[in-house]
Amino acid sequence: MLKAGQKLNVRIAYVDDEGKGIAYDKRDAIMVSGVLADEVAEVQIQKRLKQGYSARLGKIVKPSKNRCEPVCPLFLRCGSCHLQHMQMNAQADWKQAMVERMVKESSLKDLQVQNVITATNPYGYRNKIIIGFTRDKQGVHAGFYEEYSHRIVPMEDCLLHDDLSNQLIRSLIAMVKKLRIEPYQEDRKKGILRHILIRKGAVSGQIMIVLITSQSAFPARGQFVDQIRKEWPAVKTIIQNINHRSTSIVLGSEEKVLFGSGYIEDELCGNTYRISASSFYQINHEQTEVLYQKALSLLETKGNETVLDTYCGIGTIGMTLAPHVKQVVGVELNKQAVKDAIQNAKRNHVDNIRFVAEDASVYMQKLAASRQRVDVVIMDPPRSGSTHQFIQACAQLKPRAILYISCNPKTQIRDLEVFKSKGYVSDKMYLVDLFPQTNHVESISFSIFIKDALRSIFLNFNNIMNDRVYKK
Repeated sequence: MLKAGQKLNVRIAYVDDEGKGIAYDKRDAIMVSGVLADEVAEVQIQKRLKQGYSARLGKIVKPSKNRCEPVCPLFLRCGSCHLQHMQMNAQADWKQAMVERMVKESSLKDLQVQNVITATNPYGYRNKIIIGFTRDKQGVHAGFYEEYSHRIVPMEDCLLHDDLSNQLIRSLIAMVKKLRIEPYQEDRKKGILRHILIRKGAVSGQIMIVLITSQSAFPARGQFVDQIRKEWPAVKTIIQNINHRSTSIVLGSEEKVLFGSGYIEDELCGNTYRISASSFYQINHEQTEVLYQKALSLLETKGNETVLDTYCGIGTIGMTLAPHVKQVVGVELNKQAVKDAIQNAKRNHVDNIRFVAEDASVYMQKLAASRQRVDVVIMDPPRSGSTHQFIQACAQLKPRAILYISCNPKTQIRDLEVFKSKGYVSDKMYLVDLFPQTNHVESISFSIFIKDALRSIFLNFNNIMNDRVYKK
């Protein structure tokens, strides 16, 4: 049995889906960050876990050819980046292999994973930033949460943010300290400021600041707002979000607009979008345009289609597609996002799209019960994926095609297995790296409905062709 504090040299067997290196001491698994497959590393055992031991990296004894020097001094402490020690081409290979392994372990044996479309700019891409605040005996600290903990890693510069955003963060932290705004202390249920959320338009340059507080009363609020406006003219709106709950969810349900309109605008794929504090908007602008262009090219629209855009957010996918189809119906549970989407359609003069504020699964069931006609269903669900009710209702509607965009290939593959049992077959999965330096990747699949007899022929043909490829 290994003991806490014990040092030993280990060979890394592989890097798991979370970016953790896995080594073995006899039968015990050892998990350590900042290492690559086949490296030999000196590690120090930290504690015993259910599935083995956690360890801290000491030094690399034998490095991998894919290793590069992490440029961030907080790399091993901060939970934001997982792969910064891995060269960019190796990151793409690792993400592709991860998804290929998921497919291999599923029933989707004929699903081919395509090469990752990599990012031109692997740093400075994030347009949404959340900074946490805390206080200890040394004073007020601000930064990101250490992975798997509620401990703040003090941070004033992050390589995933652009230079202007980092300057703004430093300025806001200095203001909080100067005005003696008390950070919220979760263990004591005291203090006010929980987080500061920043959104920045990649094209417009407009900035939103959201002050997330534990209560409505906010001493020094007026001074804080005045100072931000004086020093940062690019800030177009400031919002106070009140979160009373003891939860890891950042935003609460109550908001007060302290300055400006309560939203910012940005341009994406030729359209202008209004973005509120709680509305979903992809964090990597450049790669989002690549993602949408790739996804929509798969549809091969003729102009007469009725498209259902589910989990639509502020309507970015549906409005990008709208000029190429007859009509689009967007469905979104977040009411504020729907309000933004309606205004976005008016702002961009998109007349053939409408929006419904409802749970996507419930709305799909209603459509199926009323036997509505839909040609294409687009879905971009949260990381947890879709629901059985959604998939069942979608199968009853029988659209000719389903375009599935996901930030979690694992739940996407799970859902595609269910769709396959309903007659929907997808032969390719496309990967777009929206999240360089992290273990995340965006994936796209395009499924078509094949009637039982044709489906059997299609699958048999696919198997024959695959056999020929493997034999070569």
